[in-house]
Amino acid sequence: MENILAQAKKVAEEAEVFMVSSEEIPVQFEANRLKHIQSKQSRSLALRIIKQGKIGYSATTELGDIQRLVNNAVETAQFGTPSKFDFPPPTSYPRIEVFDPNIESVSLEEMVRLGEELITIVREHTPEIVCEAGVHKSVTSVRIINSRGGQVNYGISTFSLSIEGSLIRDTDMLFVGESESSCHPISGSKAVAETVIQQLELAKNQASVPSQPLPVIFTPNGIASALILPLMVAFNGKTVMEGASPIGNRLGQPVFDQKLRLWDDPTIDYRPESRPSDDEGVPSQRTPLIEQGIVANFIYDLQTAALARTRSTGNGSRNRGGLPSPSPSAFIIAPGNTTFDEMVNDIKEGLIIEQLMGAEQGNILGGDFSGNVLLGYKVESGKIVGRVKDTMVSGNVYQLLNQITAIGSDAKWVGGFLQTPHIYFPSVAIASK
Repeated sequence: MENILAQAKKVAEEAEVFMVSSEEIPVQFEANRLKHIQSKQSRSLALRIIKQGKIGYSATTELGDIQRLVNNAVETAQFGTPSKFDFPPPTSYPRIEVFDPNIESVSLEEMVRLGEELITIVREHTPEIVCEAGVHKSVTSVRIINSRGGQVNYGISTFSLSIEGSLIRDTDMLFVGESESSCHPISGSKAVAETVIQQLELAKNQASVPSQPLPVIFTPNGIASALILPLMVAFNGKTVMEGASPIGNRLGQPVFDQKLRLWDDPTIDYRPESRPSDDEGVPSQRTPLIEQGIVANFIYDLQTAALARTRSTGNGSRNRGGLPSPSPSAFIIAPGNTTFDEMVNDIKEGLIIEQLMGAEQGNILGGDFSGNVLLGYKVESGKIVGRVKDTMVSGNVYQLLNQITAIGSDAKWVGGFLQTPHIYFPSVAIASK
């Protein structure tokens, strides 16, 4: 990397070298049986330069031809975007624990055992269910150096366990699922299996809902499937700069219910989306986005921050290569003070949304969503009475989040990108056959 940087500095005013290498092993199960085990190794190298005020870029997986990498970056700089930023100088980084060496010693046999155990526990409850499952581990190292002396070097480990089950009886199709992820090894499958079994129990009976607005509780999985993507797009500094964000001109103004607090946080130890710096070498930080319903910040990389005349929030992401762009790390919604049981007890007639299908196909920029209820439950007189079928839910994220009945007291991680409690809304449009 030092040789590449030295060569690039001869032909450009500024330069940055980014290298990521990873080793991952996914173990996959299909139709209740082990399907395949893979071992993948990859290494990529990217060079970004600033030449005559323009950005040049090149990347490769072949590490032997330094001169070609530099030449390609110089050629692209002729047509590159004008640069408005400087690379980060030497700085200190927060100490964030994201690497557990014990992951490397988890054997293939142990990973297979975990997957088989997960499927077995679920099938002991419901023998006819057909399951797909995955056990995945990876170790990744990231290194960044630039011509201003800035440098970052860290490793991150990840381990995940997931299952999806389908239960088909005549024309009735039920889909359940759960996952867990960490930077630590996951030693047991019981917690994931118990969540799926609880879904199966709640779905044993069927219930119908009327086609009218009803109170709705979104579970953490439901929030992830319906409400988060529009927010991630709206708070993206690039979307704001393009004038496409519906909240881009509302900084410092109340847009959401005052009970709502949201932040982006890559500084939590042993979470898969945490890190000491972003992919540009900017130190990681916790960035408040919504404070008591008020739009507090947007997320930026170096270039968009310079265009917006502000500073990077440490959200430059390369998304497995390419030029950096603003991207959220992990969205955290602050818990409230209402338990899930209290929410359910408050509803005379309503719905619990566990998973929506197709909600991301709506007008994401405008915040509109509409999706089929893949898994949801009817509530009558404070009791969950059964699963709903042939039901659609639609609404607007900004309208919903501007009027919240209650926010749950317990938060849960969904994948590595979201931690959220349940959220209870007074009225959501329901359409049922």
